[in-house]
Amino acid sequence: MIGYYVHHQGLGHLQRMRCIAAHLGGPLTVLSSLPAPAGLDLPWVDLPLDNLQGSVDPTANGTLHWVPQHDEGLRQRMALIAGWINATDPDLMVIDVSVEVALMCRLMGVPTVVVAMRGNRLDRAHRAAYDGAHAMLAPWSAEFAVTDWPSRWQQKTFHAGAISRYADRQPTARPETAHAPRRVLVLWGAGGSGLPADAVTAAAAATPDFQWRIAGVGPYQDESVWDQLAWSDVVVTHGGQGAVAEVATARRPAVVIAEDRPHDEQTATARVLRDAGLAVALHSWPSAESWPGLLRSALTVGGDNWVRWAPPDSAALAADFLASTARAVRADTQRPVA
Repeated sequence: MIGYYVHHQGLGHLQRMRCIAAHLGGPLTVLSSLPAPAGLDLPWVDLPLDNLQGSVDPTANGTLHWVPQHDEGLRQRMALIAGWINATDPDLMVIDVSVEVALMCRLMGVPTVVVAMRGNRLDRAHRAAYDGAHAMLAPWSAEFAVTDWPSRWQQKTFHAGAISRYADRQPTARPETAHAPRRVLVLWGAGGSGLPADAVTAAAAATPDFQWRIAGVGPYQDESVWDQLAWSDVVVTHGGQGAVAEVATARRPAVVIAEDRPHDEQTATARVLRDAGLAVALHSWPSAESWPGLLRSALTVGGDNWVRWAPPDSAALAADFLASTARAVRADTQRPVA
């Protein structure tokens, strides 16, 4: 049995779990504060949120990220996780992501695989969770390994590649039509500070030769994200792992704009994408007058090299890694002590 903790911020963690779970042969139980998606045939442990009573001393004097004193939600969610571990005795816990959950699972004797995140993870809390993990799963290819990590982390990291729910789809090139405007899709997420709608309006006004659309807004809100990606010539997106993975799977030229996220995660991703020549990548939303040049640059970069970022078998590789790791740690436990 594998337990899989899914963080409730945004939807990228959930989508990644669903992709991996589709390739796992063994039993899996999900633990999350997100509601179980309709039609998902997996056991689901509903966890309360951990911010119900305020935020007194949430970092425990800098040793953790979020453990507010006397918060009923925090207390209940940790009790539910501990109760499930006690009743189930899982072989492995996958943590995507929470320092506190990773440490508690390990304190209960369960080996952990921590889903790695980019950015500055050398703070005290991250070091404890990453050091204590049996292994780390990086949703990026080895070509883009984090070079400033301690060697002890690098040695236990499995690089699966970016994981997308559309990995089984075939990217299609949109044929150029004479005199037709190029199409720009704005693909934003649910976990950050929100879509800068006024800035998008200004960018569209500054690029009259381009037709702009915001994914999931207006008359096309019922279209799948994949259909909207296929419609586009260029995608403007934030630097979250899930969004970038979907753009990469569609092989679309892109302008990737980092949102201000904890530990500079998206800034680090944007830097890697820019240095690798995969996309036009920025650390903040640019001025309106910059957009004609940015869109032309993105079209010049193109989308063919995205396969380096998101190989089509990433989710299957991650699932195989987790299954083999679960078997190995259970076998180690059952091996007689010399």
